[in-house]
Amino acid sequence: MPFSLSYGTEAMIPTEIRVPSPRILMINDNDKELWINLDLLEEMRDLALIREYNYKCQLQKYYDSRVQKCTFDAGDFVFHNNEAYSQERPGKLAPTWEDPYKVKEVLSKGAYKLEKLDGTEIPELGMWHIARLTVNYLFLACAPID
Repeated sequence: MPFSLSYGTEAMIPTEIRVPSPRILMINDNDKELWINLDLLEEMRDLALIREYNYKCQLQKYYDSRVQKCTFDAGDFVFHNNEAYSQERPGKLAPTWEDPYKVKEVLSKGAYKLEKLDGTEIPELGMWHIARLTVNYLFLACAPID
């Protein structure tokens, strides 16, 4: 399929050249067939693009049905993944999630600005993507209700 999309004809294997096949026997009409294949090349490419788009839509639909969407609001308590900025791995038994933090500001497209629980900003961390954050259920359960 990729060969025909690039060159406008199907590839021939050496065995097909040695053993007479209808394709080889019609060698005189081959030029005419090649021109017909070239005329249909754009249509083949369009059909391949449509199939690719349909496949990607099916993948996205499957992914969206399996993934739980999670968003945070300002004031939510979260853990952040400490593997994102540490230079050396502390070991496989080290905790993956680090310190409870509070979401200070919701930025665009899944980015969040965090602060420590006492309200001080964290300049070295900057923004955090939602993939690096998880809900802190312990603090959520212990937090006073306003």
